Amino acid sequence: MGTRKAVVGDKIISVKGIKGKVEKVKENSVIVEIIENLSEYEFMNNRTVVSHKNYMVI
Repeated sequence: MGTRKAVVGDKIISVKGIKGKVEKVKENSVIVEIIENLSEYEFMNNRTVVSHKNYMVI
């Protein structure tokens, strides 16, 4: 989906509607601190993992 891979500190929005700030970049995904959850999903904490294929840097 995205045009480039995110770096630490970037803000992203996922395909599922999760807006967040990148905390760590891995080979195939990023760990994101959730800022706004527009999805139908609920999270136990304020972090999630998003594949590089499933977000766009904003």
